[in-house]
Amino acid sequence: MKHTISVLVEDEAGVLTRIAGLFARRGFNIESLAVGPAEQSGISRITMVVPGDDDTIEQLTKQLHKLINVIKVTDITKIPCVERELMLVKVSANSSNRSEVLQIVQIFRAKVVDISDDSLILEVVGDPGKMVAIISMLSKFGIKEIARTGKVALVRESGVNTEYLKSLQVKV
Repeated sequence: MKHTISVLVEDEAGVLTRIAGLFARRGFNIESLAVGPAEQSGISRITMVVPGDDDTIEQLTKQLHKLINVIKVTDITKIPCVERELMLVKVSANSSNRSEVLQIVQIFRAKVVDISDDSLILEVVGDPGKMVAIISMLSKFGIKEIARTGKVALVRESGVNTEYLKSLQVKV
């Protein structure tokens, strides 16, 4: 199972290296990593997606707590969150298929940020599932390049689980 871990750290040189080293020493891969300033000056938020079972992830979070400059570690996998990613994708789009590509762009609420005679660069923002879906739809045209950020996530203060709500809408 993939776990999303949110870590608040002091914004100091070497913090990310120590965290990555902890994962490397234990043979864990970080599938996604996003780092940026948090709401308080001098504090950064690191959001990681890490594969592993619950017990292993619990051990990793305990080890993270022991690192210097780590303030708070939370496994937010099973907590209702807002999750987003940003992706830039360069897709082949010539005069014969451009209108079809643009229809897909509209459906996924993506943006065209560059255009040439034989390609488009699209900006896609959304949850990781949306990224997989649009890549799947665009692959038949030929994807030339992809650049993705890591997942960023914040816990919902409302506690509302939108995945649960989506499942109710499907049943109705």
